Amino acid sequence: MRRHSHFWNAFRFLTVLPAPASSDGMAPDWLTRSLPCFPVIGILIGTVSAMVLLLADLMWGHTLAALSAVAASIALTGALHEDGLADTFDSFGGGWTVAKRLEIMKDSRIGTYGALALGLGVALRVAALAALPIEIAAVALIAGHAAARAAPAVVMTRMNYAGDVTAMRVAYAESKPRVSELLVVGAVVVVAALPLMWLAGLSFIVGYAGALVLGSALAAWSKRLLGGYTGDVLGAIEQCGEVGFLLGVLAVVG
Repeated sequence: MRRHSHFWNAFRFLTVLPAPASSDGMAPDWLTRSLPCFPVIGILIGTVSAMVLLLADLMWGHTLAALSAVAASIALTGALHEDGLADTFDSFGGGWTVAKRLEIMKDSRIGTYGALALGLGVALRVAALAALPIEIAAVALIAGHAAARAAPAVVMTRMNYAGDVTAMRVAYAESKPRVSELLVVGAVVVVAALPLMWLAGLSFIVGYAGALVLGSALAAWSKRLLGGYTGDVLGAIEQCGEVGFLLGVLAVVG
């Protein structure tokens, strides 16, 4: 499959924006092969969110600008990762066995644990952006969205899939990311952080650390309760990455 096909597969999966139809079909390992493009899509989403932030700040002030930027990213992704966050916390909070947790994860209804996680996740992102200087908030959005979407590559390298493959609506075959693919992911994440590095020095390192701590904690929780990861867990880890990155940057800049 050609490289541009991997990009468009990632684009279709991570956003609700129109994309060319795939002429190569969906290979069973399409998700893993598309992973190097995930942080690239994160840069695109972060850039749009940053533009919304800057424009809204001119019209309404910093707090509403932060809320608008987060809303823009949710709209672009169709709340894909937020849905995973809510399903994961409902599953982990309400299930007593692996089978029950996976059953809850498939339920389209949202429960108390999911609603609380979703609300706190959005609130923390908005609050962190609102507390940062506007220019740094804008570039932190770009770096944070890229870093958070690199997390699935790391998780899929170290953990096995725990869900029911036969129940998935898209083709999927478990396949570990290659070293070359991980190197591309890392390179894109570093490039995405260059504007933040220029404006706020080494704050991006603490941002990465924050994303790593929260994402690793959820991954370890998932391994203990499910024995691996699911698509919803990857979405939840992405959300933890966004929150952790912004809080890390704020800890330095603020």
